[in-house]
Amino acid sequence: MTGRSRAAAALPLAGGLAIFAVILAAAPFLAGGLYVTQHEGDTLHLADLVLRMAEKGQMPHRDFMTPLGIGGLWPIALFSKLGLGFGHAFLAAQAAVAALLFLPILRVAQSRFPGGLAWVFGIYALGMVLALVHGETNPASSVSMHYNRWAWAMAYVALPLAVLEPLGVQRPRIDGVLIGAMMAGLALVKVTYVVAFAPAVLVALLVRRDFRTLGVAVLAGVAVLAAVTAVLGVGFWIAYLRDLLAVAGSASRAAPGDTFGGVMAAPKNLAGTLALLMTVIFLRQAERMSEGLVLLLLVPAFAYVTYQNYGNDPQWLVLVGLFALTLRPDSLISNGLGWRLREALLVTGVVALALAAGPAANLVWSPLRHAFAKTDDMVPFLSARPQDADLLVEAPRVYRVLQQVAGDAPGQPYAAYAKKGESAEKPRKPALLNGETLPDCEMTMGYDAWFETAATDLVQAGYAHSRVLVADLFSALWLFGPFEPVKGAAPWYYGGTPGIEAADHVLVPLCPTGESRRDEIVKAIADAGWRLVEERRTATYILLRPERP
Repeated sequence: MTGRSRAAAALPLAGGLAIFAVILAAAPFLAGGLYVTQHEGDTLHLADLVLRMAEKGQMPHRDFMTPLGIGGLWPIALFSKLGLGFGHAFLAAQAAVAALLFLPILRVAQSRFPGGLAWVFGIYALGMVLALVHGETNPASSVSMHYNRWAWAMAYVALPLAVLEPLGVQRPRIDGVLIGAMMAGLALVKVTYVVAFAPAVLVALLVRRDFRTLGVAVLAGVAVLAAVTAVLGVGFWIAYLRDLLAVAGSASRAAPGDTFGGVMAAPKNLAGTLALLMTVIFLRQAERMSEGLVLLLLVPAFAYVTYQNYGNDPQWLVLVGLFALTLRPDSLISNGLGWRLREALLVTGVVALALAAGPAANLVWSPLRHAFAKTDDMVPFLSARPQDADLLVEAPRVYRVLQQVAGDAPGQPYAAYAKKGESAEKPRKPALLNGETLPDCEMTMGYDAWFETAATDLVQAGYAHSRVLVADLFSALWLFGPFEPVKGAAPWYYGGTPGIEAADHVLVPLCPTGESRRDEIVKAIADAGWRLVEERRTATYILLRPERP
């Protein structure tokens, strides 16, 4: 195909993907707000992060603890600062990120994937950016882990550009700039993607001997990071690294799902892993040695990123399927078993795409589904903030209070069985606050009821405008009443005593949203030598004043 004919053939693809992106970006706005029907805790966490930035001028890592990169928060905070409610700010940010990634995605689709595969790639990559669910097959809407979707979309740009030879004229400058920018973007969104994929990208360009693209990619990546450093300062990176190391060493940060081995070999994941490994084998047998080598390097990389993400959704399956179908040999070459490798790669490619079909359809369909969301039971999530009333959740999920209480705790009917029910690996250790054993209780539903009750009571008791550190998984009390966010605190608790230095008071819930996190905070504060002086006690919390050691 000549350059002119290829350009002409690319126009329908560009136009079609543009129409698709506009529809997916615009559809959620038709609902009049952002309706979240699962993962309310993650939503609260994101709102805390973003609104600290937009309203208080705080910066991640410097002013509050988080392992999440600023790239996943800045776009939402920008639109929030411009006056949009949180719900519309989130939707606008997704649309803006899709607009930024549209041309890179189009470049990959046009230059690396032939025919209908280019459409599959473009639709899926854009769908990941604009989705309103994290993945899996549950049709409930969620903003949870949006940064993972954005990061996967950037990885979907960088990896094919590095691994696959272009179908037409080589554009090392364009491809290098895009690879470098995507890798820098991953560092700003979620650094684990860089750790996982950078070695494979480097090896891919080296084995292809595409040194010009590699050189441009390095320069582009360094330029992006240098620009960020010029704006935020070197201290930003030091603080970012400090947060990452703190989270990596946190005792309470368990894996968000399957073990690493389970991600690769658990029954639900085994078929995908086998499809990936067979693709590697068939590529090597088809004399696609460099592509097979790089895909082999990506096996642990894909597993690691999947292990890091809640739900353990193998978002790499679509990319593996496209690689297998694109790299089929034109010849009738067979392997030692007599299998035609063109057909063998067709099988593994189709299997990978079939395994990915459910979550992929859920991602791509979710913005359209959101446009027709049922709103009968929906209420504003941040009930004390009319400016953010466009973020809505199901009332029964945030106002119906469900608590999980241990029936074998001291004084309970089954206390005699407590020892028998202990785990040998993790024996239960009751949490002590000033010598008092805290209740063995955890709230599983009713976030708004809890925060509104605590906020109302504190205001009536004269604690308005104080900085209250909540000893719990979330410390978002300031979003539900006239309080100040605690500088240095962690909107999602990972360990240690972040925020204690700046807190006026420490609020210890008697039935927290995360019992293990509450217990860990109380213990960490005591271990650090702080003295907690009780000032107020209600049926739901104990309020204490921290005194320096």
